[in-house]
Amino acid sequence: MTGAGDRLSDRTLNRTLLARQHLLARGRLGIAELCEHLIGLQAQDVPPPFVGAWSRIADFDPAAVDRGLEDRSLVRITLMRGTIHLVTAADALRIAPHIQPELEKVPFRKGFNFGAMVGLDPEEVRARGAAAIGAEPVAAAELRAAALAHYPDRQPGPVVQTWLYQLPVLQVPPRGRWRDNSRPVWSRIEPWLGAAPDPGYPRAELFARYLAAFGPASTADMQTWSKLPGAKQALDALGDRVRSYTDERGKVLYDLADAGLTDPDVPAPVRLLGWYDNATLAHRDRSRILPESAQRSFPVMVSPVLVDGFVAGHYRITGGTARIVPARRWSAAERAEVEAEAHALLGFLEPERDPEVLILERDADIRG
Repeated sequence: MTGAGDRLSDRTLNRTLLARQHLLARGRLGIAELCEHLIGLQAQDVPPPFVGAWSRIADFDPAAVDRGLEDRSLVRITLMRGTIHLVTAADALRIAPHIQPELEKVPFRKGFNFGAMVGLDPEEVRARGAAAIGAEPVAAAELRAAALAHYPDRQPGPVVQTWLYQLPVLQVPPRGRWRDNSRPVWSRIEPWLGAAPDPGYPRAELFARYLAAFGPASTADMQTWSKLPGAKQALDALGDRVRSYTDERGKVLYDLADAGLTDPDVPAPVRLLGWYDNATLAHRDRSRILPESAQRSFPVMVSPVLVDGFVAGHYRITGGTARIVPARRWSAAERAEVEAEAHALLGFLEPERDPEVLILERDADIRG
């Protein structure tokens, strides 16, 4: 591991993150290439990966996601932080073996759904889940019925969620296609992709890819993104491929030795991201994108507005209307740029409607 430990400002980290996330300028790349570089797009709901791709790819065509899901080169699968990501099939096969053991620890803890699975034998639950999720895709409603039949004294939701954590599974179409919010249908990984998960993919390479897309970052940042142990061991394994810096607070950050930094004075355009976008959640210390004064109060499950590269508000789109709540006072130029970007996003998401952009003053207004 090399490096002189140069101190980096939050603004340098901000511009570097935006550049690596393709948020400084929309790139000419395909959806699979973007998913590969970012190690997936957050897809806990249907719209966010489309918003994330639209914000990063010039002239993005949402049909590209549909084609990828249909030909199985893209999949929706539970990975980092136990949340669903849109990833390439190759990444599903090589990342899932790292994530699966961590997922399997979750259901039988007292904190899981208020202890809903406490007292049950994990192996018996797994066996019944394997019978319910066989070689063919199965709808969520069928899994709930099976859960009720096997465990009539338990709530079916936690039982189904336990099966989905215990067994390597992914979501199959139609859910996840452009504007298709169908109920989930689940499949085991191997029959859907025609290949078994690859346990030989080095964890060090996964963390190296994280640095390429999110670095420079601390070991705590790496663990926050992945919920995996072993970040320090991975850095040691990478050896001279990694160098170190410090941030404004003196914390040690790591980066690929051949990765460049971005000029902190580079202008950053307004961007409207989908909720849970990894650009805002992939670090323990989010000061590089969320102002420190707002970190405790800013909601996690909202769609953020980036102004001058930092989260400066949030928005919600319903019925052709974008309701936007600033987190600070915007200049006239910033307000105009937010309105323009919101109109463009509305044209992408709901082209059949007459667009309307409302910039509100109270957080309560966005829920009305």
